[in-house]
Amino acid sequence: MLYIGSHTSFLKDKGLLGVVEESLSYNSNIFMFYTGSNQSTLRFPIDKELTAKAHALMIENNIDKTKCIIHAPFIINLANNSSEEKYNFYIDFLRKELNRCIELDIRNLVLHPGSFTTLNREIGIKNIANGLNIALKDIDGVNLLLEYMSGKGTEVGTSIDDLKGIIDLLDKDIYEKVFVCLDTCHINDSGIDIGDFDKFLDEFDSKIGLNKVKCIHINDSYNQVGSHKDRHANLGYGTIGFDKLINVIYNKRLDNIPKILETPWINRNEKNTYAPYKIEIEMIRNKKFIDYINQ
Repeated sequence: MLYIGSHTSFLKDKGLLGVVEESLSYNSNIFMFYTGSNQSTLRFPIDKELTAKAHALMIENNIDKTKCIIHAPFIINLANNSSEEKYNFYIDFLRKELNRCIELDIRNLVLHPGSFTTLNREIGIKNIANGLNIALKDIDGVNLLLEYMSGKGTEVGTSIDDLKGIIDLLDKDIYEKVFVCLDTCHINDSGIDIGDFDKFLDEFDSKIGLNKVKCIHINDSYNQVGSHKDRHANLGYGTIGFDKLINVIYNKRLDNIPKILETPWINRNEKNTYAPYKIEIEMIRNKKFIDYINQ
């Protein structure tokens, strides 16, 4: 089955109910959102009444909550422990985000692994694994999805080997809670040709196992393969191309895995800015590209 959705907005006055309503307006059957700012740790309390109404609306419209995603803020960096105070703060905040997942009953949390900055990749990998072992201890019923990154700066998670290195260092009980979120733009920018996606999946399966893939972010890229820049493009308007992305979305080995759009909003002018998700989802369902930007 095709589970397709997009990034949505989690607003204080609408909460999870607003997320579900926005998703339905795009004809999505899943969604992803941040529980607050993606650049800070500021968070507002979760409204239980709005959350209950959201889950009722999800049931009414056949939205499977087990396929929906929460994204942790970018500010969390488990790869660098040069400041013990900051490192412990990020671990503690990650635990709070995991508990917000439980409170919202959306049980998949995507996390950028982090950047090693002044350290090195090997130490960064060890720091991430250690942070996850602490943050996920006694947290039950939530999947933590490490995102595959583009390789910008000193990012960790920019290869299958990076992710395997983290996963291999997890405690046994934590290993069962940690998965991977692939991202087509990031994979492209990290140096992998999406045209050889099955070859990539073969390597991933042999080193980590495809059972560890829990989500795929579907994005075109403005950058050439191996650019390590991470700039998302709308479907069919980047260097990957619509047909290659369709092949990823409908790859039989990834059937039933949630696919989430994070493509840019369209800016025709200051008064005409809109999300592209409804038409991109229509294009995906019909497997047909529409040049909607240049119309």
